[in-house]
Amino acid sequence: MRAGKSFYTQTDSKFCAPPEVHGSLTVRREDESRGRMKGLETKLETIPNCEACTKPTVEEMKQWAQSFDKLMRNPAGRNVFREFLRTEYSEENMLFWLACEDLKKEINKSNIEEKARMIYEDYISILSPKEVSLDARVREVINKKMQEPTPHTFEDAQLQIYTLMHRDSYPRFLNSPIYRSLVQGGSRSSSES
Repeated sequence: MRAGKSFYTQTDSKFCAPPEVHGSLTVRREDESRGRMKGLETKLETIPNCEACTKPTVEEMKQWAQSFDKLMRNPAGRNVFREFLRTEYSEENMLFWLACEDLKKEINKSNIEEKARMIYEDYISILSPKEVSLDARVREVINKKMQEPTPHTFEDAQLQIYTLMHRDSYPRFLNSPIYRSLVQGGSRSSSES
């Protein structure tokens, strides 16, 4: 990352990581995956490309290393972690988790049924290119719950994916150039003030 260049770009009050922060390897990966990603368009139009949030402070960014829960409770933290997951070709885990959070807020029965169906088609179905990795027991529970979907239909699956991200991706995220350059860049700009 070049000195003086912010990790975040502002677009309609949303802060997102720019692709150049990942270096040439990721840019090449993005080129390779563009064709693959076209077929992975989600039906969940309500899930934004980047959550609206304010630029995090250096203290907030450092807290993300203290616990996965702190990272996931922070919209800017989720955005950066999602960008990291994209480089590992596992962004669908965060997208699924966010879709489940969105479903939990829904109160209209027909909207619940529609969102649950879309989540199932996008992330649970074995035919989906964005299928998340779930064990057979959880899949069986979801199949039963889909007969009468509720805002909590995917709770077991959401917990399983949260645990997967926590145990598998989170440690690599903390050692990634994305996170380290963000913290170093934030520390440099705060010490220059």
